[in-house]
Amino acid sequence: MTTRELQLYWKKEKYGGKPIKLLFQIQSTRIAEDFLSKFVMYQIVIIKTGSFDEKKVFIERRYSDFERFHRNLLKEFREEMEDIIFPKKVLMGNLTKEMISKRMIALRDYLEDIYAIKCVRKSQKYIEFFIEPELEEGYSCIRGGQYSAALNIFEQVICLQEKLVEHCPVLLVPSLCAIVVCHKDMNQLEMAYDVGMKAVELLEKNTTHSYYMPLLDTLVSLAYKIGKDFMSLREKIHVNELKMSRTFDFEMLTLKEIVVQEYVKD
Repeated sequence: MTTRELQLYWKKEKYGGKPIKLLFQIQSTRIAEDFLSKFVMYQIVIIKTGSFDEKKVFIERRYSDFERFHRNLLKEFREEMEDIIFPKKVLMGNLTKEMISKRMIALRDYLEDIYAIKCVRKSQKYIEFFIEPELEEGYSCIRGGQYSAALNIFEQVICLQEKLVEHCPVLLVPSLCAIVVCHKDMNQLEMAYDVGMKAVELLEKNTTHSYYMPLLDTLVSLAYKIGKDFMSLREKIHVNELKMSRTFDFEMLTLKEIVVQEYVKD
């Protein structure tokens, strides 16, 4: 084993994590700038091991994003992360090819190290680092009626989430429902129905989930319009109403009303 592989092995032994199933690559960078300064954007690719991974999407983060991510994780996992090394901030020469190359490797190693800690990789703070900016943009596009742009974003987010939330697939539901709304408002009813059925399957054991009833209601409407079985969906609504001892006499939000409330900044 190489020194690097040995380090990862002992980290996994120490924290009881399973063998790494995701690989992290920082394949390229680009220099960006705002009105204050220039900075490096690192392109991160997450690859699922064990089978051919055809869903290779990338995200971009700058060093300050990593730095904030590390601080947030330490608030909750300081003891678990005591051996984790985070690349230090460099005040001069951070745009040189040599420094960028070194930092690409260091940040990749950092992502692999924290992924090896089971409690960290399952945490909300960890998952949000890889998807939160994209989710904010996607929901903003939906609120602005830019459904095609939103759809493209959420389809990429889903590819990432499928790799990050295998321990809790129900976390896919909000993004899947956002895709349903996009397809529906673009009059792509069959696609909306297909994605919606995937989402409702994830909620079969969690029928009190806030998305469950609005999603079923949307699926009934879609199924009726495209000639699919809607009676079984209505039956699920009826069963859940009885279980919760309530009817549609109360004001229930539509699926779209729930979706557009996600990631609204105060």
